[in-house]
Amino acid sequence: MPDTTPDSTASIPPMNDEARQVLVHLMKQGVILQAEKPKLFAVLCLYQQDIRRHLGEVFLYLTLDERTGVAFVAIENQQPEYTSFGDENEEDTRSLITRRTLTLYDTLVLLGLRKHFQERETAGEQKIMVDEERLLANLAPMLPESDRASLDKRKLSGSLKRFAERKLLTAARGEEGRYQITPLIRYVVNPDFLDRMIAEYKQLAQTAPDQPAAQPTEEPPPEPEP
Repeated sequence: MPDTTPDSTASIPPMNDEARQVLVHLMKQGVILQAEKPKLFAVLCLYQQDIRRHLGEVFLYLTLDERTGVAFVAIENQQPEYTSFGDENEEDTRSLITRRTLTLYDTLVLLGLRKHFQERETAGEQKIMVDEERLLANLAPMLPESDRASLDKRKLSGSLKRFAERKLLTAARGEEGRYQITPLIRYVVNPDFLDRMIAEYKQLAQTAPDQPAAQPTEEPPPEPEP
């Protein structure tokens, strides 16, 4: 007797090879930046509706900003203050995306990067660069004096390399310790959350100048990796 069970995929038209390549890249990497992958980004813009449908089948949605050249996938129907990439403690295992919580130090670096990006973007800069010296200066007010000596370049360099792997930064060619901040950072921490977190870190630093840095009451953002 023939199987009469409805095929849930029958209503989804097949994609051509170009669109399929974009979908595979998104499922593997989670992010496409126009500056790095202009051809893939162009194909994504052309076939975005087909790609959205296929991502929806695995409970993911596509965020696409053609103006800034950013595209990434995240959990369907989830729009928090910062981009959430799932929660490994949740019982809902439908999503292919998991979340890792940032360390306290990486959270501080991320806030410093986002603050610098916001300031330079407001000033009208299109390509926003940052170096280790500027970041160290941005981080110092958020730490008690007793912790500021720990802001060494080696530790900062490791943190920046991790963010570069997550596509939040692009290393400047021929300039060690200098990076371009990608527009993806807008979607990791929004301005309101940034202001609240920075204010809380500064308050902790001022009220306990001789104590090690404490964890703020607000939860830090998840690691930006699909």
